[in-house]
Amino acid sequence: METGNIVEYIDRQKIICAVVLDIKKTKLQLLTESNREVALSSGRLLHVSGKRLDPLSSRNRLIEILKETVERRTALIAQIDIKALWEILHSEQEWIDMPTITGLCFPNNATSDHESAVIRALFQNRLYFKFNQDRFYPYTEKQVERMMAQAEEAARKIRMIEQGTEWLKAILNGKDLPITDKASAFIEILKSSFLFGNASEHYTLCKEILSKSGISNMENVFAILVKLNVFDKNENVDLYRMEIPTTFTEKTLEHVTKITKPAKTHLDNGREDLTCLNIMTIDGPDTQDFDDALSIENKGGYNELGIHIIDVGHFIKKNDAIDQEALSRGSSIYMPDQKIPMLHPNLAEDLCSLKAKKLKPAISILVKLTPLAETIDYKIIPSYINVAHQLTYIDVDAMADNHQDITRLFDIAKKFRKKRFEQGAVHISLPEINIWTDEKGEINLQRIDRESPGRMLVSEIMIMANWIAAKYLAEHETPTIFRSQPEPRERLYKGDEGTLFQNYMQRRRLNRFVLGNKPERHCGLGLDAYVTTTSPIRKYFDLVTQRQIRAILGLETPYNADEINHIIQLLELPFGNVAKIQSRRNRYWILKYLEKKIGEIQEAIVLVKRRNNYQVLLPEFMIECELPLSSGIKLKSEDLIQVKIQHVDARKNLLSVFM
Repeated sequence: METGNIVEYIDRQKIICAVVLDIKKTKLQLLTESNREVALSSGRLLHVSGKRLDPLSSRNRLIEILKETVERRTALIAQIDIKALWEILHSEQEWIDMPTITGLCFPNNATSDHESAVIRALFQNRLYFKFNQDRFYPYTEKQVERMMAQAEEAARKIRMIEQGTEWLKAILNGKDLPITDKASAFIEILKSSFLFGNASEHYTLCKEILSKSGISNMENVFAILVKLNVFDKNENVDLYRMEIPTTFTEKTLEHVTKITKPAKTHLDNGREDLTCLNIMTIDGPDTQDFDDALSIENKGGYNELGIHIIDVGHFIKKNDAIDQEALSRGSSIYMPDQKIPMLHPNLAEDLCSLKAKKLKPAISILVKLTPLAETIDYKIIPSYINVAHQLTYIDVDAMADNHQDITRLFDIAKKFRKKRFEQGAVHISLPEINIWTDEKGEINLQRIDRESPGRMLVSEIMIMANWIAAKYLAEHETPTIFRSQPEPRERLYKGDEGTLFQNYMQRRRLNRFVLGNKPERHCGLGLDAYVTTTSPIRKYFDLVTQRQIRAILGLETPYNADEINHIIQLLELPFGNVAKIQSRRNRYWILKYLEKKIGEIQEAIVLVKRRNNYQVLLPEFMIECELPLSSGIKLKSEDLIQVKIQHVDARKNLLSVFM
């Protein structure tokens, strides 16, 4: 190495040509083609030319020669066919030195310029060779194929970013563009990235498009998707995030059509005809899926209570298309603006619904009760029933004091509840906020007393039915999905004596219920065993339990314990999602309702003090929010205060209040 040598090195992914001005041990002082002086270690040199320039020449002359050299070497690249060179060399997997590879490219009197041209060509196109200083190694065919695919994908992404940015800027500027295949692809990128964040395969690409379009916040994508009519302004994005289906598969629809073809319902020898009973359903005014009904008869020395559950297992067989989809859904989902049924509406609201004046197969629980509502005996039978009256909770509330059958049922419910209290039940009584949107999109809100005669009657008698079903299954040593619950972490009151605050806080102190295939005590209900079987149209757990009862009755084969355990595992995720989405959607619509209440004063109950705020409950809407700590004002749990609604944003789940 001497002063005056023309050398090349790599800087910022570019080959730089320079002349050596000075040498100090391993440090070189260079003048580059762009008129820069740099200090460089000799180990960083990529190529050293045998040609020397006169270091005493003027600076301008040296730069001029360097530029001419670069132009000459760059022009030589056109004569190099890298792919052809690779095809000759790749079969022998070994390092190839500079003279050899240069000689193959330029067989006649190769110079330093030719060597540099080879280096430059292979540096520009790194698809076929890797290099290390002055030698080269050909990649294998598989490596080349993989890198070609990666290069194509990188090029595709660059095109997508450029085209996506152009498309998005046009949308933001108000242009009405047609939904082409390309536009659909961009919409999918935005939608997937908004819904799933960095878990989306399109997230990085989307961030690039947004950044180049001047959008820094991913939350702004929602407004874009609304503008494109992809989302409604109140879109329930949790349905996408939790992958909850809103339509039924073709296979399920075909099977629904098959089993709902008009056919005459007939009584068979295996069922008891209970069509003579005065049977009633009691539900909300908008209910269409009636799965349970009640009857009461005075038999002289005792009353016979009838709890009649539609026999869904009569219509839907294990593992058929309908059953498989019901298992994947786990439960019907009820939200203020949407209902997603577990079973197709042709089943849930017609074939499997206990509609008045329609002959239906049922599983009937008939309970003999003393005048003091003590259980004498019970039996569970397959039956045919015909509902005589379709009542609402409001109807029953009005009849509670003057209708003989309703009065008896209400009395049975009260005495059964008293018995549960004596057995240690934890009673949680909280108002229910019923919120819904009507056909005009208006938000309606109703605060429901769950302790009204109609609701209390149905609740207690269904608990009784589920308890009896659990006893029945236990006595027949039949595994099913039993529910149990450990003792609460703390008891705040006895029976039904608790205040609203105490009831609310007691719910927080309950332990989670446990599912298993054997009966155990349910401390929350004060019962020695418990299942759910009264809602087989709406909950798969209940359908499984009903099938186990049907098996005891000789109507089908039972699940074994392993199958029950497997079903519990399969239902864990969908059932958890159902609870989560119902809770979130309810809160969303309450917040939407409150968006029009900004500035209004509301009563609030202090729940707990946290480090930087109080957690309070607005009892009018049964919704929690945070209250900032106010200087000089100390609050304690259960204090009743007044707050003003300051800011609400349902989409962002924000509710702020101040005293």
